[in-house]
Amino acid sequence: MAKQMRKVRTGEVVSTTMDKTAVVELVWKIRHPIYRKQMRRVTKLYLHDPDQQCRVGDLVKIQETRPISKTKHWRLLEILQRRQIADVQAIELEREITPMMTGEALAQTPMSASNSEPEQDLDEVSAIDNEEEASE
Repeated sequence: MAKQMRKVRTGEVVSTTMDKTAVVELVWKIRHPIYRKQMRRVTKLYLHDPDQQCRVGDLVKIQETRPISKTKHWRLLEILQRRQIADVQAIELEREITPMMTGEALAQTPMSASNSEPEQDLDEVSAIDNEEEASE
């Protein structure tokens, strides 16, 4: 097959899990003959990527070539556009939890300020318990 006759297509990479192979999805539209509605058709092509430079989401230009395997008949010409990767920032998880555990944070809340009596009751109960233990 002469190089001039080889087909060239543009599509999006949808899979790169195989070794030196990528799957490209070509989307094309056709009008239904009776209903006259445009229908979306998808063709998946397997292409040879010897350097494994394709990533999922890349826009690539591929060219028809000799059969490389049972399903691979296309090779990678160039990567037109790389997939945009969002910058993900790590969430800062380390906080001071000691005030929460000691009860200082509870003493500062408005609810505990209005109900200060139960805390005093707990102190009295613990004092009574200590006295009972001392007497035994």
